[in-house]
Amino acid sequence: MFNPRRLLTALALLAASTSALAMTPREIMQAVDDRDDGDRMSTDMEMHLIDKQGQRRVRTIRRFAHDVGEDKQFIMFFLTPADVKETGFLTYDYDDPGKDDDQWLYLPALRKSKRIASSDKSGSFMGSDFNYSDMTRRNLDAYDFTLVKEDKVGDVAVWIIQAEPKSREEIDESGYSKSLLFVRQDNFVVVRAVHWVADSSKLKYFDVKQLELIDGVWTIRQMEMTTRQGKVALHKTELYFNNVQYNYPMDDDLFTVRRLEMGL
Repeated sequence: MFNPRRLLTALALLAASTSALAMTPREIMQAVDDRDDGDRMSTDMEMHLIDKQGQRRVRTIRRFAHDVGEDKQFIMFFLTPADVKETGFLTYDYDDPGKDDDQWLYLPALRKSKRIASSDKSGSFMGSDFNYSDMTRRNLDAYDFTLVKEDKVGDVAVWIIQAEPKSREEIDESGYSKSLLFVRQDNFVVVRAVHWVADSSKLKYFDVKQLELIDGVWTIRQMEMTTRQGKVALHKTELYFNNVQYNYPMDDDLFTVRRLEMGL
């Protein structure tokens, strides 16, 4: 079936391979947002939380995602351990930059869902090194992008792009005062990043450890975020994505607050 998004991605890849200088940093980041990331995806996740003593806590999660036009929706259900079981998280990631993304967290102990306010999106997601804001796409119009240089991650060519928020409001919502993004030139996947934590001496280091082509979609199978202060690693979160399936049969009413509160 014809997929216009895949065609646009293919054209962008062709343009990149012809000449890296043909694209501005803003256009590169737009291609990152526009690349085909599949539809009707289901996956089993593991979240590993590792403290600075090396102690590890493991959580298992079931995640579903689908597209609604240019908008994206996903829902996560925590399965284990007992202290997070039946917790759920729902996100509406809107393409319209003028519309705030919606996020809800369901806590079974309270028997109700809490909507995540914009002012809270810089907070830690379920005790991990990822913020709520990391779960959605950035509003590209809210940033200034600069090409720092071209380099390699492993054997793969990347652009290193600096992203600086234009406003204090964006800094407060994202939790970051500046980021360096390492974008693969062959497929527009951000495979590494450094984030300056706002109003702090901490840095967060994002790395994609495993990337796989599944059903024609470049899919992250393993990634991690590490929070550091100087040379000290304060905490690290590893995410593993297993049993990844695209075009998985699912009902649209799965992505509702009501369904979130019902559990898996």
